[in-house]
Amino acid sequence: MTPRLIAPFLPWLAIATLMATAWTGWRLQRAWRGWRAAQRAAQLERTLREFGEVMRGAERPEAHAHALLQQLERLAGRPAAALIRPAPDAQDIVLGEPDANALAGLQLCVTSGRALGRGTDHHAEEPDLYLPLRGRDEALGAVTLRGLGTQALPPDLLAHAQALCDQMGLALQRRCVQDAARLAGEQAQTQATRNALLAAISHDYRTPLATIMGAASALQAQGERLTAVQRDELAARIVDETARLVRLTDNTLQLARLDSPRAALRCDWESAEEIVGAALRRVRRRPDGHRVHARLEPELPLLWCDAALMSQLLDNLIDNALKYSPAAAPVEVHVRRVGPELMLAVRDRGPGIEPAWRARVFDAFQRGDLAGLAQRPAGAGVGLAVCRAIAEAHAGRLTMRPRGHGGSAFECRLPLRDMPALPALAEPVA
Repeated sequence: MTPRLIAPFLPWLAIATLMATAWTGWRLQRAWRGWRAAQRAAQLERTLREFGEVMRGAERPEAHAHALLQQLERLAGRPAAALIRPAPDAQDIVLGEPDANALAGLQLCVTSGRALGRGTDHHAEEPDLYLPLRGRDEALGAVTLRGLGTQALPPDLLAHAQALCDQMGLALQRRCVQDAARLAGEQAQTQATRNALLAAISHDYRTPLATIMGAASALQAQGERLTAVQRDELAARIVDETARLVRLTDNTLQLARLDSPRAALRCDWESAEEIVGAALRRVRRRPDGHRVHARLEPELPLLWCDAALMSQLLDNLIDNALKYSPAAAPVEVHVRRVGPELMLAVRDRGPGIEPAWRARVFDAFQRGDLAGLAQRPAGAGVGLAVCRAIAEAHAGRLTMRPRGHGGSAFECRLPLRDMPALPALAEPVA
């Protein structure tokens, strides 16, 4: 086609080229905007997911409030502040530097449980934005973005900011629910211990009290007519039953204390030889104390423990072995090192424990059947429960195993610690 024939079509070709170029540019710009929007949405989703992971494993969500404020400040480019109510009866936590007006807005946002300020449906004339930290049924705090002026956040950024706040609110409410459940469990455990204590007092304390009352009344009313031997027998009965009452009371109160999650131990470096020696001196005062024999491995390491509690554990185990073994059978106390632990064992030659009761032998106020024992000795069933609680309080364990030729062995294994280095002594001055 000659140029003369093409010339009339050149303007239309130019227009078509311009239109094609404009259309291509529009498509490229639209694609670029879509790509940028997708990139921003992906970034927001990643930020929300990462913050959600932090909140999911947070034991104290309020400790991450600064991270929430940093996220919001980076999102909006404006300073942020927060008011957090970590618990219904706890004092409010204020972060950032809100003035009196902002603080009043934060409190209103918490009370109403809805977003306020610029870009919302409530108090939209305010230059600041207030977002609640919403749980499932209430707000546990609020944050504010200061000085937005007349320019509100875009809807997607506003939704993202509220989602971040909601994650914090849900974590705070979850922690409140967990605290309430833990408190309810502690109260239920305390009530159960109290009920068991009352049951023990009403049942197991009556026999020694009746014996003490009878012996004391006999001494008071017929003391002059009784022989010296009879008076000594009554006095010895009073002493024995009083000691039994003291042991029952100490064990029950110690069990209630150690069952508390806030029980504190008075630990120090203690010698196993001294703890066992003190227990032997006490048991030697009993009429049947000569049956107890001790064997300790030489050069035992020191124990990091509460000496009073360990003495009570050993006294209970020895008393239990003496009560549940024949009058002529020996009771053995063995102490030796087993790897990284110290094992303290009390072994007897009693009738043993029926297999059905071996799993419950350490339960409080439970007294199982003993093989071949016609009459069960007196007791409240708290001694072994206290021993187990003492062992666990020292990060140890108490176990029972039947012996091959009859009897039982109670073994307490306690972890050994490395002693700190002693300070060097100063060189004597010449």
